[in-house]
Amino acid sequence: MLLLLLVLCMWTYWRTDSDDQNPYLITDYSRLHPVKVERVVEGHEEQQLVELLRDARERNLKISIAGQRHSQGGHTYYKDGIVIDMTSYNKVLEVNTDAKKVRVQAGATWADVQRAINPYGLAVKNMQSQNIFTVGGSISVNAHGRELHQGSLIESVDSFHLLTADGQIRQVSRTENAELFPLVLGGYGLFGVILDVTLSLTDDEVYRLTTEQVLVEDYPSYFQKNVLGDPMMRMHLARISVQPGEGYFREMYALNYAYDPTASLDDYNHLDERERGVLTSKLLFNLNREFEWGRAWFWLLQQRYFESQDGKRLSRNNAMASASAFMEYHQPGENDLLQEYFIPVDAFPAFVQEMGEIVSQEQLDLLNITVRFVKHDEEAVLSYATQDMFGLVCLFHASLSEVEQEKFKGSMQQLIDAVLRYNGTYYLPYAGYATSEQFEQAYPRKNEFFAAKEKVDPNHLFMNYFMEQYGGNHP
Repeated sequence: MLLLLLVLCMWTYWRTDSDDQNPYLITDYSRLHPVKVERVVEGHEEQQLVELLRDARERNLKISIAGQRHSQGGHTYYKDGIVIDMTSYNKVLEVNTDAKKVRVQAGATWADVQRAINPYGLAVKNMQSQNIFTVGGSISVNAHGRELHQGSLIESVDSFHLLTADGQIRQVSRTENAELFPLVLGGYGLFGVILDVTLSLTDDEVYRLTTEQVLVEDYPSYFQKNVLGDPMMRMHLARISVQPGEGYFREMYALNYAYDPTASLDDYNHLDERERGVLTSKLLFNLNREFEWGRAWFWLLQQRYFESQDGKRLSRNNAMASASAFMEYHQPGENDLLQEYFIPVDAFPAFVQEMGEIVSQEQLDLLNITVRFVKHDEEAVLSYATQDMFGLVCLFHASLSEVEQEKFKGSMQQLIDAVLRYNGTYYLPYAGYATSEQFEQAYPRKNEFFAAKEKVDPNHLFMNYFMEQYGGNHP
């Protein structure tokens, strides 16, 4: 028995003997860049954070800001720096039902917001497709979701309070300190600590879900006619088959959420806060990761599940909070890594075909592609929706070893080259595989962004690995 225990201990040590499993290092959801930091500090009150910044300036330390740490490119930490964990700074401060606004501290999650506003028949205008993320984190990456008409999150932000590197707290809106508004939103924590945010809201509604099969080559016309062309449609997403065979990068499933004025909100507005079937879904998704037959089976089960949901009614707040727990993955030495590509609507079929060829040639382990519509929105300096676009959210499974990551990086750069050929862009919150030239082509205002950083924070008190990779020389 003792020998068995010893063998088990040795096997566990061998299996977890990697930096991505080291409890003394900090990393984000990707586990790509584990580093030692000076300390992690929970945010609790304004004066505490002001004093923390003063201490960091005096000691010449860098500061990074973290929420749920689901960004995957080292945006939330920096070697030997201080990490401010904002998840404890999470109060809902005010719900103004007359003005349809809510003010929340930056560490509050979207679930916290929904709990506060749901009793008043209100809903958020837009958010990420899960409600587990912090409001401050979401607006720092200028996230988008499945909502059709509200664009990226910057459109929903009325104002916010920002603690800047000089220790001042500034009210920022489109009329006050307005130059900071398009820099901080989509600014990845490089301009200061977002303390609280005022969001504009909309009415909660009942939607009827419909599901349809469609081919990639028909998807733009289908979307323009049946989704954007239908005034009752409020939300939409689609999935592309990555199952080897005839349907590979050709078959799609569309999920449409249409406003149903015949249904009473009182019958559907109970918030569904418990994810059901997590264990079963997790097992099936793991088969999707590990086996080709599992991937084929998973796609078939998805189709049957979508069909079973056809005609389902649900509230806006519930429709915005999709399941996420089943995707959690902690296997040592490997991980699921997100990338997202934004493609002009008309270029979608040609790009998807080329993408499928690259994925096949490079033997990439692509688990899932979700497609969302992103309305043209260039208010943020680092805007990604340079016209009406489809966002392809791609979940890759990859080794975290240095050798395999170098190969993976080359494959990702091939995909980004294809994106740029179709006048597309890519999303910055994920691992930074793009070259500096690709980044500049996708984000032509990047020099304006980093010049503003030098002006607002010349000593680079706020620092992360996104800044180190793409920001040029720094102190």
